[in-house]
Amino acid sequence: MALKAFICHILAITFLVLPIVSSANFSFPTIFNFGDSNSDTGGLAAGIAFPVGPPNGQTYFLKPSGRFSDGRLIIDFLMNALDLPFLNPYLDSVGAPNFQNGCNFATGGSTILPANAASTSPFSFGIQVAQFVKFKTRVLELLAKEKKLQEYLPSEESFQQALYMFDVGQNDLDGAFYSKSEDQVLALIPIILTEFETGIKKLYTGGARNFWIHNTGPLGCLPRIIAKFENGSSKLDQFGCVTSHNNAANQFNMQLHDLCTKFRVQLPGANVTYVDIFSIKLDLISNYSLYGFKQPLAACCGYGGLPLNFDNRIACGQTKILNGSLVTAIPCNNTAEYVNWDGNHYTEAANEYVSSQILTGNYSDPPLLLVNAYLIGSELFDRLKKNVVRL
Repeated sequence: MALKAFICHILAITFLVLPIVSSANFSFPTIFNFGDSNSDTGGLAAGIAFPVGPPNGQTYFLKPSGRFSDGRLIIDFLMNALDLPFLNPYLDSVGAPNFQNGCNFATGGSTILPANAASTSPFSFGIQVAQFVKFKTRVLELLAKEKKLQEYLPSEESFQQALYMFDVGQNDLDGAFYSKSEDQVLALIPIILTEFETGIKKLYTGGARNFWIHNTGPLGCLPRIIAKFENGSSKLDQFGCVTSHNNAANQFNMQLHDLCTKFRVQLPGANVTYVDIFSIKLDLISNYSLYGFKQPLAACCGYGGLPLNFDNRIACGQTKILNGSLVTAIPCNNTAEYVNWDGNHYTEAANEYVSSQILTGNYSDPPLLLVNAYLIGSELFDRLKKNVVRL
């Protein structure tokens, strides 16, 4: 009965809010996105031919799409909410990509700090910003010669009217823990954010005015992190997540929030929105059953079985000989029951839930009034209704 009441409450709020709120402050003609695998729509696969093969993409695209998930990412659901097409990766030139409504510079494995020889992606945040600057310069040159190209490229005005989105920093913390103590990782955070600040100010100087900045999620709740760093119950919190990594994520987020406040003072005319992804994802993991999920920490696509179904020796979709036997890391039967996809990334179902919470505006600073109309008719809405009926 408690679950039924909770879901009915969600549905009631959804219907009540729709007639009275305005989407005026979440309406942009163009989106430019920067980040890592949480919002990579094919950049790393195109840029360095990184293998993102089956079963990635199986749920929505029915084939690999360059995304590290079984389907859509948070950025895809946000584009849906804006009534805009999915973002094409900057690095993907095959198939005559259309950049009229924006471009995605995010690549899996990217960090804020400059990449090094051990980095998965060479396209760190500073490189992504430099790619954007080159992109803008080239677009304006082409439009000056041929106005018809506006069918494929963003207009000069749209660069200033655009929303600039950011979801990056997780890999800086993740990588640091492999060679540093928790205190050393915490000491690194101001250096990381100084680099981020440099990139934001460079974009601002070039005319960007609308900034949408995601904080980092609960790093310690990823199956890969738990499998690597758990060492008895003292290192895990009440949800089974690694305490040190979540502490670092929280410290990073507090300092990022302070930096966003600083931006509003130092950058005249800038609209800076800080989005608390950490709270949304941790709530999902800690209250997973309320939202229709059955496995909060186990990887859907992995090997080894519960509780984590993750083995660092074999990635999702791979077939290898382990301990003398030929094994394959296969996906679960129902991805919608799992929060985690492959030990590192979230399922489409989880991404849809996170997006729905972002679009309430309740996790933004400053708070936003957003129309959550896209939720009606969505898979998530149908799941909620079915749960009510079953109960």
